[in-house]
Amino acid sequence: MSNPVTRAFFIGKAFAEILGEKVEDTLTNALSEFGKFDAEQREKFRQVAEETMARADREMAQTNGGGGHGGQTSNGVSSGDLQETIDDLRAEIASLRSALNSHRNSPT
Repeated sequence: MSNPVTRAFFIGKAFAEILGEKVEDTLTNALSEFGKFDAEQREKFRQVAEETMARADREMAQTNGGGGHGGQTSNGVSSGDLQETIDDLRAEIASLRSALNSHRNSPT
């Protein structure tokens, strides 16, 4: 039973089994780490999205509370048309410029 060919066969078989186990362990650990990384990144993205929405809501509330144009509906969307607001602001600026020019040109 000390045939070198038989011995080489069993050595090769044992090596293949050990190598397979090591590859399986390495692959399992790598997939586990990737899963944890993916979960962490998703959580960070969710937190950034929540912070972004909270900041946008605060700024929108400050703008609307500070005499801004257009109100909010029950779903939080501005009821005024953006282009209409821009046009109104441009008209106010033109009116103020006209009043300022007439004030500058009036005799004192």
